[in-house]
Amino acid sequence: MADGQQVLEDERRGFNGWRKRAIVKVGKKLRRHFDKVIARYSDIPTSPIIPNDVLPWARPLEENWQVIRGDLLRMLEERDRIPPLASISPDHRKIARGDEWRSFFFWAYGNRIDENCARCPDTARLVDAIPDLVTAFFSILDPGSHIPPHRGVTKAIFNSHLGLIVPADAEKCWIEIDGVRHGWSEGRLMAFDDTYRHEVRNQTDAQRVVLLVQTRRPVRYPGKLAADVFLGGVRHSPFIGDGMKNLARWGR
Repeated sequence: MADGQQVLEDERRGFNGWRKRAIVKVGKKLRRHFDKVIARYSDIPTSPIIPNDVLPWARPLEENWQVIRGDLLRMLEERDRIPPLASISPDHRKIARGDEWRSFFFWAYGNRIDENCARCPDTARLVDAIPDLVTAFFSILDPGSHIPPHRGVTKAIFNSHLGLIVPADAEKCWIEIDGVRHGWSEGRLMAFDDTYRHEVRNQTDAQRVVLLVQTRRPVRYPGKLAADVFLGGVRHSPFIGDGMKNLARWGR
């Protein structure tokens, strides 16, 4: 790269870094107010754990979990081609260290990853049927890994984990949500509000894999308006743009 081009590149990175810090600072201030409105008009519980009976799409996933696991096992044969989450999602780099947390995306930030869906058509078909889908990926956590305590960005979305590979020593593999520890079960879906403080540990000698699904929270007006505005800002942020570029780079 010529000296002039290098200077421009350095300036661009410096500007983007400043812009990201500014967005995070403003977003944290606004998030509390938006979340209050979203929670007030939510059509599902705002408790840490969300019951499956309010999610019509939970049962089809559970009934077909072995089909999904079959796709996963084929992908794990090429595990080194599955990217670490830290290399894809810029906003996860503080909690996704090294390559101990890998991710195979079907949907990312509301965008379908057609190439990956074509490699796992049965899983893609089931995931595509989930209403208000934002993100879906195989979440692969290595033995001895740790995801430190953190909170999600907004109550406008919530997370669900479908257990696909769960270590036998369940007491050493857990997610703690709002101070309460929970374990995964193969074939069972666990939905939770990730704006509550949560932490994950896999202290076993086996990997843990779930299908991680992120969906929009069903919310009545005017909470829906608040959710739309906040999510619109997130989707057009440089974090999402960088994430999509990183996915495309790994795809190549």
